[in-house]
Amino acid sequence: MSTDAVFRLLYIIYWPIFNFLHPIKAVGRENIPEGAAVICPNHTTAGDPLYVVFALGRQYPVWAMAKAEILKWPVLGWLLSKAGVFGVERGHADLKAAKTAMKCLKSNHKLLIFPEGTRVGEGESSDAKAGAALFATRTGSPLVPVYIQPKKRRFRPTTVIFGQPYHPQVAGRKATSEELQQIAHDLMQRIQALSQEAA
Repeated sequence: MSTDAVFRLLYIIYWPIFNFLHPIKAVGRENIPEGAAVICPNHTTAGDPLYVVFALGRQYPVWAMAKAEILKWPVLGWLLSKAGVFGVERGHADLKAAKTAMKCLKSNHKLLIFPEGTRVGEGESSDAKAGAALFATRTGSPLVPVYIQPKKRRFRPTTVIFGQPYHPQVAGRKATSEELQQIAHDLMQRIQALSQEAA
């Protein structure tokens, strides 16, 4: 069974349960581009990947970069790996994870990556990592800023807003480290700007 098929199967199984407990109000779904894209949300709770996946809809299978420990969970870790979730060893350059991310985009899939690299509480701030910017500029894929409402309550809608996709510009054939960091900073500003639509 292909990765997309496993993704859709798990989606069908878990969507009714998740939607009952945590209904989602998706805004800006018309901004989701066809083909490859780097989906970049803010990250405040452990369930954020599910909010994004279910807000996107079943027609958009997503590969997701997650901390490597998740894939070591019995049964669930194996299922997630078959559905397009791949691990990254945080704290150092993980070339295997980077190659998997590039392969995902070059295969015309969507890649879910949290630019901050970890959960950041409401009101807190964290510098964005350059990974999303790197993958977008190396593959020519657009970045899609996404805002997830930080406060989630059971049985009440959680707003997920998809912003306009855009292609970051660089001066040369490959982005410099300074350009990547500036792109990452700009991306976080775009994500935060979307929060005004949820107010």
